[in-house]
Amino acid sequence: MPRDLTQLQLLTELEPVVADNLDRHLATAKDWNPHDYVPWDEGRNFAALGGEDWEPGQSRLSQVAKIAMITNLLTEDNLPSYHRTISEHFSSDGAWGTWVGRWTAEENRHAIAMRDYLIVTRGVDPVALENDRMVHMTRGVHAPDDFHGVLDQVAYVTIQELATRISHRATGRVCGDPIADNMLARIATDENLHMIFYRNVAGAAFDLAPDQMMESVTKIIKSFAMPGAGMPNWRRNGVLMVKHGIYDLRQHLDEVLNPVLRKWNVFGRNDFTARGERSREELGVYMEKLGRDVVRFEEQRARILAREAAKAEGRDPVQV
Repeated sequence: MPRDLTQLQLLTELEPVVADNLDRHLATAKDWNPHDYVPWDEGRNFAALGGEDWEPGQSRLSQVAKIAMITNLLTEDNLPSYHRTISEHFSSDGAWGTWVGRWTAEENRHAIAMRDYLIVTRGVDPVALENDRMVHMTRGVHAPDDFHGVLDQVAYVTIQELATRISHRATGRVCGDPIADNMLARIATDENLHMIFYRNVAGAAFDLAPDQMMESVTKIIKSFAMPGAGMPNWRRNGVLMVKHGIYDLRQHLDEVLNPVLRKWNVFGRNDFTARGERSREELGVYMEKLGRDVVRFEEQRARILAREAAKAEGRDPVQV
């Protein structure tokens, strides 16, 4: 029976893959400037500088767009926690360290652009936004107790980056503003490139330590939660975003999990021992259950939306 590789062995063996994918990323990624995506001519002073403070009528965003923008921005704001977690599981040296620094710098642009846009256009209450930022960053983000090592990390961030890409794109579409849509499309492109980097490293990890990686993927998928979990009003805001298709269970299954698992050939591999096979079977059972849950979720959402539409039109919702 093959023995497990230590974290040091995994980091050492995977470093050439990291270096190759770092070079690919740097050759592919396009530099961009957050200030180019903000309509600065809409900006004006707030009361502290003799202007006018925010009031709800100044925002052009729908309630769904506001909540999605705030949720996405606060998620990006917790970058220090993510940097710390990734650094702890990867390395600050060599190609690993270069990637962590580059990834952090690119992610920071997302929060800069989104916040500047929201403040300049007065899309949301800036005081409430700042209060929520303080709360969310003070709490920080902490990995679950059973989250250990580089394999868990690359499995998680592959899924998380793809999920974040989808959330940003959907948010851009509901904003009703081509400037916001263009900005969030630019951010989503970054997230997609990050996902490809992590997905490729995870794929190499499957070849290097198939049983260990299979166990990590199964654990991460079964316990997956977006990094924004725990922010103020997370549950209430999340329900509204799910209801309006910003990021829901169907997207999670069809646009995130299934494509990634196919890319890794998880259900077609033949290099697992009995240990890896058990973990793959466990994941297969979970995915089947998730598929059934998606159908129930969509049926329930359709009923809720139909009742709301009937109520808005003055019809009897019981007949819907």
